[in-house]
Amino acid sequence: MSRIEKASAEHLPAIIAIINAGATSVRKDKEFADWQEYLPTFEAMLAAPEMDIYVALDAAGDVIGTYQIHFLKGLAFRGRPRVELESVHVRADQRGTGIGRLMMEHAEQLAKDANACMVQLTSNKEREGSHHFYKRLGYDQSHLGYKKMFV
Repeated sequence: MSRIEKASAEHLPAIIAIINAGATSVRKDKEFADWQEYLPTFEAMLAAPEMDIYVALDAAGDVIGTYQIHFLKGLAFRGRPRVELESVHVRADQRGTGIGRLMMEHAEQLAKDANACMVQLTSNKEREGSHHFYKRLGYDQSHLGYKKMFV
């Protein structure tokens, strides 16, 4: 039975491995295998009140998925918060097992509990399988996104 919980430092090596394994062309060769280089940022993220990092764990307690959730303040929609999801990843050998759906349902419930007006996310245009996944869950491709890389 899989479960979702807030990430802790013990999960960080597996989180980094999953995220780096799924790197798209813009991130390839720009990430580090040494998870300890990520520790200061990870700890700062855990301490930030406006965000959390979650992991999906299998019955043995191994990390099989992860996502970051950010609660954003804004004036639109009468000042209700919006939720942004980032770094939604499922370990390659676990894709198609329902873990991604479980994580998204978990995130959506957190958003509802916070009275958010919406959940939004971006997905690299190379990730066509992810795009189909999000559409099946009821997400609309409503915006065009832009980035300016500094790395």
